[in-house]
Amino acid sequence: MSRTPVYIICSPRPLVGKTLIARLLSEFLLLKNGTVAAFDINLKEPSLLDYLPGITETAEVDDTFGKMALMDRLIVNDALAKVIDLGFHAFDEFFKMSEEIGFMKEAARRGVAPVIFFVADTDRASARGYAMLQQQIPPNALVTVDNEYVVRGELPATMAHGRILRIAALPVFLKTYIDRLTFSFTDYLRHEKDSSTELHQWIRNNYLNFREVELNLILQRS
Repeated sequence: MSRTPVYIICSPRPLVGKTLIARLLSEFLLLKNGTVAAFDINLKEPSLLDYLPGITETAEVDDTFGKMALMDRLIVNDALAKVIDLGFHAFDEFFKMSEEIGFMKEAARRGVAPVIFFVADTDRASARGYAMLQQQIPPNALVTVDNEYVVRGELPATMAHGRILRIAALPVFLKTYIDRLTFSFTDYLRHEKDSSTELHQWIRNNYLNFREVELNLILQRS
């Protein structure tokens, strides 16, 4: 039985690049599959909904109704990949709920494959959050994101093991360029004729890294 992937991009810290990674992943899945469902759980703008309104809806985990409405969508094996941009304010509540309802076990039973992208940082909140996830999430479902724009140097030793996804830092002028609400990574690949540009290579490398994550999921099924 094929499994439906659910990608949760998270950190207990603001301003670590979560929404950027959610945008990249959503556009990759949209390019590859033709469809994707994205969920935005954020307080501040701009958020994933602002960048990709056609495929994104807001979600809440502040009350029981919101939590159950979201989980009902995530637990369905419908072959539609899902991306959750989990705001830092909702980090503790989401994973507390996940543990209480046995989300990981129920997902496995129903043929759903959650993948947790934890965006690393060097502060205490990140260390505590990562340790909590290590207790809840199977190692093959936990991916540490090394965003070089945030972690300027080596990852903390406790996060340097297991599966790691590296996001290279872009020059400031390129980061400003891709932060525009109208910017599309896939459109840039399609229309930029010079494939040797730094941004073209950066997008392609990130898409290839996401493909590796997908292949790992496929191998786990067999």
